[in-house]
Amino acid sequence: MRKKQARIPLYIIASLLFGLKTYIVYRFMFNIELDNRMQELILFINPFVSAFLIFAVSVWFNKPSRQMKYLRYTAFIFSFIVFANLVFYRQFTDFITLPQLFMGSNMTDLGSSILTLIKPYDILLFTDAAIIWYLSKKKESTLSVQYLKRGKAFALSMSLLLLAGNFFLAEMERPQLFTRAFDREYLVKNIGLFNYHVYDLVIHSKTESQRVFADGNEIPEIKDYIEDNVKVTEKSDMFGVAEGKNVIFINAESVQGFVVGKEVNGQEITPFLNKLVEDEDTYYFDNFFEQTGQGKTSDSEFLVENSLYPLSRGAVFFTHGGNEYHALPEILKEEDYFSAVLHANNKSFWNRDGMYRSLNLDHFYSDEAYEITDENSVGWGLKDKPYFEQSIKYLQAMEQPFYTKFITLTNHFPFELDEEDKSIEPYDSNSNTLNNYFPTVRYADEAIEEFFDHLKQAGLYEDSIIIIMGDHIGISANHNRAMSMFLDKEEITPYDQVQLLKVPLFIHIPGHGKGETISTVSGQIDLKPTILSLLGIEHKNDIYFGNDLFAKNRKGYIALRNGDFVSDDYLSTAGMCYDVHTGELADVEDEATSEEEATTGTSSPCDEIAEKVELELSYSDNIIYGDLFRFVDFTEEKQVEK
Repeated sequence: MRKKQARIPLYIIASLLFGLKTYIVYRFMFNIELDNRMQELILFINPFVSAFLIFAVSVWFNKPSRQMKYLRYTAFIFSFIVFANLVFYRQFTDFITLPQLFMGSNMTDLGSSILTLIKPYDILLFTDAAIIWYLSKKKESTLSVQYLKRGKAFALSMSLLLLAGNFFLAEMERPQLFTRAFDREYLVKNIGLFNYHVYDLVIHSKTESQRVFADGNEIPEIKDYIEDNVKVTEKSDMFGVAEGKNVIFINAESVQGFVVGKEVNGQEITPFLNKLVEDEDTYYFDNFFEQTGQGKTSDSEFLVENSLYPLSRGAVFFTHGGNEYHALPEILKEEDYFSAVLHANNKSFWNRDGMYRSLNLDHFYSDEAYEITDENSVGWGLKDKPYFEQSIKYLQAMEQPFYTKFITLTNHFPFELDEEDKSIEPYDSNSNTLNNYFPTVRYADEAIEEFFDHLKQAGLYEDSIIIIMGDHIGISANHNRAMSMFLDKEEITPYDQVQLLKVPLFIHIPGHGKGETISTVSGQIDLKPTILSLLGIEHKNDIYFGNDLFAKNRKGYIALRNGDFVSDDYLSTAGMCYDVHTGELADVEDEATSEEEATTGTSSPCDEIAEKVELELSYSDNIIYGDLFRFVDFTEEKQVEK
């Protein structure tokens, strides 16, 4: 009798194919920073560990047909997870979280953006799934396994042992990885994409339970921290300079700070904003950072209205839109201000209609309030120029004083613009995204200039303060090669990447005559206390994490949602501490290098601020996850139960 030839089981083949595919995606399609050989090793190991853990489950199916069915469907489903994360990463340089899977209603407005992010060669991501599917159909009898309980237990033990080894190496490379996991990239490169999603599920379950068990006992500790570390002790010289005036806030979609004052093809990108920088009625903040998370524009709104940090996972507007807040519209309502948002998009996008009710906004002018046609729309909807033009009638009809927010659309990825609307030619680089960005920024600049004219003609200009803020970045790290070319740099370093989070902020006060450029480090979380201060409104009992931009004794740093920060002296990112003025690595106390610090335990000059940043982010998260403001009476200096 001829001896039966031994064959490699299909679950082993699937683990190898899927692990190799995932590693290639990690290494060459995700823009994951690798700082040392240990990280290289872990990044190579974890996709195979995850794949074996996933596919080894098949050995517990006794029937070969069920075993094969599990393998082929699992290969396809998990390949799709890789694909979905890759598409998401191309736009946001980030990984999908569980809360974002509940944002499905947003998908109807993403059509052209998603199609732009999908590449023809993405079909190759399903090659291994196709091979596994074929083998499971044609070689079922020879590639299936029939292990005894001991064999099944061994396969399970091996998968768990490999996983434990992966986690051990990850913890060695990044201590407290799971307890200080603000940065999703660190999780993915250390434990793998699929283990990251499991971790995300656990964290989601934990945070969802926080509201149930919250009782408000955390509030005194949070208030004490804010009193001691955040709130300024003196009013700024600008307190009350705009008392009784209307507030017109322009959320300038995807406008980044690097375009202000720059040229492309010999032409100014933002000629009107450039003039505002020099305008005597304008305060321009050139060291102002966006602090959004996965919620992007909605996160920028949340920061401005509440002076709380957005969440690290998902968008607050979606996940906690029903919470109680103490937002600007509510505070201004007590001062007889009418509040409104004007945004020519679907009112349910980012759950705005629900969240605005929680913020006590008086009215939301959504796409239903505008005349939108094929001729006056492009990309995401109504072009900025007709949007501002059509909005004036609503401002004229409002009871004054009013607080209004305008959210523009045209300068939105994928930065589409009709030829007749282009005032400058696209840039010439390897990135179509960056190339097309400059004409849409120029169009937005022209639209804002026209809006100023509309306000003057409507008689609203003199009685208003106008705030223009970039809501978030438009050019992600995936376009660093083109960005380095435009900025005339050899490469975009981690330090540069944080600096590119700067967005423009203009506070224009007609007739003020004392404007200037202010370079103090600041961020979106500072807008709420600043607006209230300009209007002369006291808010001693409020809970917030920002500072009045004009105050002299500010806290001296701004926190980013991933735990990075920028201070007056230092910039911390990717576990490195930089001198904020030079971009060079900051010396630790004993003059050791950054690499030595990891092994000798010497302290970094960033450590003290890093502890405050971590604390502030956690306090803000507790407020949101626990819906803690339901336990606070902001009219009294005490807590009350509701």
